[in-house]
Amino acid sequence: MSIENLVFNQTDAFEDARDAHCGNSVPVHIRIQARNRRKCVLTVQGLDDDLDLKKICKYLRRNLKCNGAVVSDKEHGDIIQLQGDHREVIKEFLVAQQICTPEQVIIHGA
Repeated sequence: MSIENLVFNQTDAFEDARDAHCGNSVPVHIRIQARNRRKCVLTVQGLDDDLDLKKICKYLRRNLKCNGAVVSDKEHGDIIQLQGDHREVIKEFLVAQQICTPEQVIIHGA
């Protein structure tokens, strides 16, 4: 192997680490469900299992000034539930913190 081959075969050594950190290609669903006429519940489903969802939920509750909880479901895994309609803010938070990519986030509801 010569030095010329090393110069022409430049690859990003951290590319695999970035891809692994952003999770796999599993979509993250953000849904809104009406509770009654004025109140609604926001659910975030599909986040990776290695994330600390309780800390994420606590951070979101403080910044959005709403109540929330992490609920365990047999079929869908752990789900974050928050009070109020914060769909766009949650999407911006997930992308800004590099929890998932913008392509992975699917916002349901009108």
